[in-house]
Amino acid sequence: MSGVTYPHVRVAGGPRERGRQYGEQARERVRRSVEAYGKVYEDLAGLSWGEALTLAGEYADAIDRFEPRYLEEMRGLAEGSGQTLEAVLAINVRTEIMFAAKAREAAAAPRAAQAGQRPRPPGECTSIAALPSVTDSGHTLLAQNWDWLPHTRDTLVVLEAEQDEGPAYVTAVEAGLLAKAGFNARGVAVATNALVSDADAGEVGVPYHVCLRALLDAEHLPAALAALQRARRSSSANYMLAHVSGLAIDVEGVPGDCSGLRLVDPADGLLVHTNHFTTAGVHDVGLWWMPDSPFRLQRARTLLAEREGPVTVSLLETVFADHTNHPVGICAHADPRDKSTEQGETIVSLIMDLDEQVMWLADGTPCSVPYRRLEYAGFFGVGA
Repeated sequence: MSGVTYPHVRVAGGPRERGRQYGEQARERVRRSVEAYGKVYEDLAGLSWGEALTLAGEYADAIDRFEPRYLEEMRGLAEGSGQTLEAVLAINVRTEIMFAAKAREAAAAPRAAQAGQRPRPPGECTSIAALPSVTDSGHTLLAQNWDWLPHTRDTLVVLEAEQDEGPAYVTAVEAGLLAKAGFNARGVAVATNALVSDADAGEVGVPYHVCLRALLDAEHLPAALAALQRARRSSSANYMLAHVSGLAIDVEGVPGDCSGLRLVDPADGLLVHTNHFTTAGVHDVGLWWMPDSPFRLQRARTLLAEREGPVTVSLLETVFADHTNHPVGICAHADPRDKSTEQGETIVSLIMDLDEQVMWLADGTPCSVPYRRLEYAGFFGVGA
């Protein structure tokens, strides 16, 4: 649940100035992100905050080589929020630090289970793309439930960025991070799902959230796919990409270069993905971490297959509010029996219409809060 409307942060200008504006407007939420991940790293990765800062600092050069503007955004964000650059890096590489720790734990899972110490980290997300051939409007829709730790109810923002170089974009993201799910003025949209493989060893490269930021700079889907191949990626992840032209692709990736990307085409006008690999040839740690993932995938596919008529925004709202296997269903809820750093729940739900340039956003679990209609045609017209 959520009793608040997530704040909107609107920024414009060059990368450092945009970052500074972002940090200033979301200063308290960035502080909360930094504070919360200090505890998360300790509980879920066995790292002190000082150790996390040291690890995070190792990624700065890789980000700078990939795209200097993104490191400049982080520098500005640090200045505006009153944090150090290392602290901002530490929350932007949370996936690399935590998932490498989880991959190591998975390898030792039998020993941990025998000792009664098997961890119960939070689950993650459900994403859906619907192409014009199956939607009532003939529009392209991309949608996602983003599930994560409950503290992110106090950190999420809707970031609206008008760039001096690159398209304007909107993303619903934890304060202090560069990007998550969203869409841009060129008609490119991104949804995403955490994945974990045995190759997630903390290799220094381009972090997951920096890849997401790069996708929101893409002019079209070929440019988006090229961005994921431009340098070595640090983490496994799933990127569901769609375009206003009516095209969509799902990209499952493991750490490394272009050879670690696996593409999945839509089936019957739809893409559905959760938090495990659907392509062969990967040692999938995510199934150990998030055993609810295959059942969320099956349930979402079933609800879509059993529909009467075309896919509508209302149908997607219903799918995202589904409680099968509660509390770890598509609409996820925190289990009070778990520690706070092991709980997971749906923090935000997004449905993006790429033709209308509209985002429907639920500020919390979609079973309990209505979706807000956010219109961005005017904003994108200015920042295209």
